[in-house]
Amino acid sequence: MDLSKPLAFRMRPKTLEEYVGQEHILGKDKILYRTIKADRLSSIILWGPPGCGKTSLARVISETTKYKFTKINAVTSGVSDIKNAVADASNLMLNPSGKCILFIDEIHRFNKLQQDALLPYVENGTVILIGATTENPYFEVNKALISRSMVVKLEPLTVNNIYEVLKRSLTAEEGLGNYKIEIADETLRKIADVSNGDVRTALNGLEVAVLTTKMGENGVIKITNEIAADSVQNRKAIFDKNGDSHYDNISAFIKSMRGSDPDAAVFYLARALNGGEDPMFLARRIVICASEDVGMANPNALILANSAMQAVHW
Repeated sequence: MDLSKPLAFRMRPKTLEEYVGQEHILGKDKILYRTIKADRLSSIILWGPPGCGKTSLARVISETTKYKFTKINAVTSGVSDIKNAVADASNLMLNPSGKCILFIDEIHRFNKLQQDALLPYVENGTVILIGATTENPYFEVNKALISRSMVVKLEPLTVNNIYEVLKRSLTAEEGLGNYKIEIADETLRKIADVSNGDVRTALNGLEVAVLTTKMGENGVIKITNEIAADSVQNRKAIFDKNGDSHYDNISAFIKSMRGSDPDAAVFYLARALNGGEDPMFLARRIVICASEDVGMANPNALILANSAMQAVHW
C-alpha cells in the first residue's frame, strides 16, 4: 500500500465483509449483497451524497467479479473512452467472457450524447454499467439508461458507521497503524459526528490531526478534543444551490412558516444562507408566504415582508 495516498483512499474496503454501512441494501439477505457475492450483477446506478461509499462499493465489486473491470470518470472521459472499454471487453483473446463491468464515476457529468453511446452495449449485455452520482439520476441520467439499470440509493453514514471506520484506521497497516496514537473514543465520535455522514471528511480530519501533531514521549501522538476540532473545523453541511438539497430545504422552510414553527423556519433559513443561497430568493419566499398563507388574517405581514425584502435588495 502506498502510504503517500490519502487515508480515505487507503482505507477503502476490499471485500463486502470490510464494507461499513448501507445495511438497507447490503444486508446478507438483501438482493444487492446476494448478486455481488454470486457475481451476477446487472447494471446499477449508485445514488448518494459524497462520502457515503459509492466508489468503495464499486471497488468491492471489482475485487469480487470475474469480469474485466474498467473505471472511468465522466469529468475527464468521453465517447472514445466508452468505445475503447467496449473494444477491450469484446476481444475474446484478452477477455474470454466478452463482457466487462464499466464503472463511471460522476455519471451525471456525461451529456445526452455520451449517455446514449452506452445504450446499445448495456442493452446487449457487453457492458454491465455501474454509475455513481451525487445528483438525482431520475433528472440527470437518460430515461432509457435508467430503464436498463437498477437505481440504488445510498444513505449518509451514521455516526456509529464512521466511528467504526475511524477506529479501524488507527490499527490498520494501510491506515495509521504505523503511528502510536492516543485518542479517546469520545474524540473519535466527535470527529464522526461533525463529518455529517461523510466518512471521507472524517478520515481526512483524523489524518490531518495525526500528521500535524508533535510526537510526545516514546513517540506517542496524543489527539485531544481541541486538536480534533481544529482539524475538522465546522460541522459539514450538505447543501447545494441547484440540486435536491436546495429544493428539500426551501420546502422545509416554507412548511415551517406555514406550520407556525419559528425555530424550524430560522434553522432552514440559516442552513440556506450558510450554503450560499441567494438572500433575495429567500426574501421572495417569505413575501409569497405572507401573501398566500397569511393573507387577510394579518395584512401587516405582507407589508413587513415586503419591507424586509426591499431592505435585503438595497
